[in-house]
Amino acid sequence: MSDQTDAHWDQTVDILVVGSGNGGLTAALTNYEMGSKDVLVIEKAAKVGGTSATSGGGIWIPCNHYAEASGAEDSLDEAREYLRHTLEGEDIPAELVESYLVNGPKMLKFLHDRSQVRYESLAHYPDYYSNLPGAKSGHRSLEPAPVKASVLGADYQRLTYTHHMMRLFGVIHFTQVEAQLLILQLPGWVKLVTGMITEYLLDIPWRLKTRISRRLCCGSAGVARLFWSVRERGIPVWTNSAMRELVVEEGRVVGVIVERDGQLLRIGARKGVILAAGGFEHNQQLREKYLPSPTDTAWSAGVPSNTGDALQAGLKLGAATRLMANAWWSSTLCVPDEEAPRLAIMEKSFPGSCVVNKQGQRFANESQNYMAFQKRLFEAHSDTNSCAPSYHIFDSRFRRNYIAGPLMTASIKPDWTIAKKWFDTGFVGKAQTLAGLAEQMGIDPHGLQETIDKMNRYAETGKDEDFQRGDSEYDRYYADPEIKPNPCLAKIDEAPFYAMRVEAGDFGTQGGLATDVNAQVLKEDGTVIEGLFAIGNCSAAILSTYPGPGATLGPAMTMAYQAAKHINHYVD
Repeated sequence: MSDQTDAHWDQTVDILVVGSGNGGLTAALTNYEMGSKDVLVIEKAAKVGGTSATSGGGIWIPCNHYAEASGAEDSLDEAREYLRHTLEGEDIPAELVESYLVNGPKMLKFLHDRSQVRYESLAHYPDYYSNLPGAKSGHRSLEPAPVKASVLGADYQRLTYTHHMMRLFGVIHFTQVEAQLLILQLPGWVKLVTGMITEYLLDIPWRLKTRISRRLCCGSAGVARLFWSVRERGIPVWTNSAMRELVVEEGRVVGVIVERDGQLLRIGARKGVILAAGGFEHNQQLREKYLPSPTDTAWSAGVPSNTGDALQAGLKLGAATRLMANAWWSSTLCVPDEEAPRLAIMEKSFPGSCVVNKQGQRFANESQNYMAFQKRLFEAHSDTNSCAPSYHIFDSRFRRNYIAGPLMTASIKPDWTIAKKWFDTGFVGKAQTLAGLAEQMGIDPHGLQETIDKMNRYAETGKDEDFQRGDSEYDRYYADPEIKPNPCLAKIDEAPFYAMRVEAGDFGTQGGLATDVNAQVLKEDGTVIEGLFAIGNCSAAILSTYPGPGATLGPAMTMAYQAAKHINHYVD
């Protein structure tokens, strides 16, 4: 191998990280702390954070030190039992699951002890498959502790903010815990909103800088804390810098060709290149090649820069892949003229509503976790039983009491304020009768009437005979405790009736480069590609069925930690 300090490199570093989400920034930070001080992070987009920043920011890590400090009762054996049931039949190497369970808590404690990274244990957010053995009702998931954007100095302008659906009026961030209170309008929500607005209005110095609140929550808080820690160490983060090609010498990846602000640069990496560049959700060609139909980049809530660059670079070197037909599924709301789709997670869970297909029939339990809901959608979908798009159906009582995506509640957004374009494009519908609503939206009227009659009967009995909605603890997380006998089921019988179109979306792909327990990229024959590591959504998922909130970011950060340990011969 040629000397990487010679003139054929524009710059050389110890570690080159491609991508600036949770995984990439964790990789930079842990490598620095373990001894590799010369680290460079490159980011294709104009801002730092990727989909990690726009997300809810949660991480799912059983037996973490925050949970232990809260007195939670859990064990690795219980977590193993839970994952054995939730991941059954999935193409997940057992050693990756075991490594994740053992090293996830170590990673989190390492960051807590050595950086500005802080999380808060979610005491009441249950595992997504709460009826399975080993499941817990809380304390396995964590969300980032809120942080002031001002800790970043002028670099706050380089940060990607959490999705606008997780910001009050599009400008005031709120946490996942606060989201439940606000969305369901549970006791205390008025006081919470009043406090948020007051704090926002009184922060005049920050208002002179930006409309977005100083307090960051969810994904942007998680990225901000990592970015803050990276900045403290002087680790450079180049934005507008896309990886164009991996450089290989004598079978080892030794650097990257980077296009930075239109200029091609050869950056050498003495110890390794860590790919953390997201999935391929915004590459229509790759979606059509690998993902189930129907599929469309327009339905994805992943950031637009995720076009599969890391995946394709690895494939050129003969890398193996896993789970290529899978994504982090979540139905989405493509609101006309909004910058990105909204995730349809909570609203379809609220009582007094249901989701139907073109035939007017339900196809899944609307209150189950969003990943499982959409997997059921694809199972039910066919040319003769189209489930994409689907339609969220609700009545005036629901409209008064619950927030339904961009429609909010009737008091916050009265019907007369709904944009005509929303009706003209078929995004929403409103009619005095179910038959009229069906005609507007192109739904079979007889099928819809039959479904609503069933739902009204189930609301009385408290038992969903078709899909067991409300039977599991997770189902009831986004339910209304005032509704009896089943908090997930209420009648849909008060005119006018409403519909909102729902797409078969996602917030990222989960198929990608196959890796070992050290995040080294594997070839088809099982050998490693020396010098190349992959983490996050450009690598194949570990928790592919989404066992709990944070099943994407937790593994991304843990595998970054594992890569750093391997590169630096660090023993934890």
